[in-house]
Amino acid sequence: MIAYISCFVTAAIASLLTIRYVTHMFQLNAYKPKVQVKWLWHNAYRFWELALLLVLAAYSWRNALNLWLPTAVLVIAGWTMRPRRAKKPLVYTHRVDRLLLTTVILVAGGFYMAHTYGFYLLPLTVALIPLLVLLANYINMPFEAWRRGTYVAKARKILKASPDLTVIGVTGSYGKTSVKYYLNTLLQAQFNSLMTPESYNTPMGVVKTVRERLKPTHEVFVCEMGAQNVGDIKELCEIAYPRHGIITALGQQHLESFKTQENIIKTKYELADALPDDGFLLVNGDNELIRANPPRHKFMTYGLNENNDFRAVDIKASPKGTSFTFVTSGGERCELRTQLLGEHNIINLAGALAMCVLMGIPLSKLKPQLLKISAVPHRLQLTDHGNVTIIDDGFNSNPSGTRAALRTLSLFDDYKIMITPGMVELGEEQDKLNREFGENAAKVCDYVILVGDKQTCAIAEGLSAAGYPADKTYVAAGLQDGLAHAYALPTERKKIILLENDLPDNY
Repeated sequence: MIAYISCFVTAAIASLLTIRYVTHMFQLNAYKPKVQVKWLWHNAYRFWELALLLVLAAYSWRNALNLWLPTAVLVIAGWTMRPRRAKKPLVYTHRVDRLLLTTVILVAGGFYMAHTYGFYLLPLTVALIPLLVLLANYINMPFEAWRRGTYVAKARKILKASPDLTVIGVTGSYGKTSVKYYLNTLLQAQFNSLMTPESYNTPMGVVKTVRERLKPTHEVFVCEMGAQNVGDIKELCEIAYPRHGIITALGQQHLESFKTQENIIKTKYELADALPDDGFLLVNGDNELIRANPPRHKFMTYGLNENNDFRAVDIKASPKGTSFTFVTSGGERCELRTQLLGEHNIINLAGALAMCVLMGIPLSKLKPQLLKISAVPHRLQLTDHGNVTIIDDGFNSNPSGTRAALRTLSLFDDYKIMITPGMVELGEEQDKLNREFGENAAKVCDYVILVGDKQTCAIAEGLSAAGYPADKTYVAAGLQDGLAHAYALPTERKKIILLENDLPDNY
């Protein structure tokens, strides 16, 4: 009897911890069942103890089983699924609360059946929790769709009640969050502006911002628009009704979900398609894919190249910041300074400055605002620690971003160390692009620390192909291990440590 009760209590604890973990991953996978199923398939090794419970369930269906054995496995399962410090912790939204409740009810039903019809149903129920979370999501779908529609309708009503509000949509394969931050700061030279916070770039993120933050006094709303599938930007535009737009880049980010480059181009240009005829559309004229595939809507370009309508020239960079001359489409020139590092940040600034000029803000007003702009968190964010300087570029790295980060690292004359787990979400091109990343790193870095053995094999191949010394690389078990190794490296020079990308918790 004691073993029986112990087994059920242990199963309950292990179940709650497993439900929480799987729900956390489901949230990181944007509540998309197909993405979650694919994630479960590729990460089956994380659930080895659940597989063992499945084997025990099959065995106990036909034979008597010592209850202390499944209890021991359940203890291991609970320990494996225990909460850990996460880069992006589980957010207990109302949707998550409903999903957890429905899943718990399903699991409780399995426990009741195990008590009534046979013990084998207990380990079976716990083993099937990853699928029960998906079933719970399916059960909740009608209510979630109704609730979502209610929130969207309310957000649209708020926006329609603000006819004098100008909405600026910002999208792109990369650079959109930076442009959003820069633009919002610059607009405040003349307007009362609001932006979607952090990385709120999904329909419900935009809806939440409108419902909770938009005030009648706001004159401009800068709306970041993210996408992982065709139609995502169109859906956002049908909520926010943008008047103007900025497309920061077309690239290979999220190629795993988009499948083809053509789908990426089509989706990003859904913003252009949604703009009114008299709306301003700015695109990054330095981006090769944009130049090769111009949008149908009339547009103006920004960047560093001479043929752009708005451009930054005479760029002079140092570890302390960057100075440049901004040239408008009308030929006006203005010398500007910023604390930001990296050419790609100047390109992003050029886009934000161009939009402000088109909206009637004089460059003289933008000068002091420009000095208020600091690096967006985890995007080439520079912090000095005495004999060590950290360049934190840990947010969702992509091929263009890695090249820009390495160019920034090359500005320093000190001992240059890079710590990276590599790039992800690049589909079939991932290994190829990571090899190129390794080859590029070999030209700049004095030492390279790779985080994770399996994930970084392609980078290691690129380093080796470029003739990089094997004794100048180290494979770390995790970020903290990598940092500890970097700090311990013997050198009389100051260390510059580039943190390039930080994989999300579901990798």
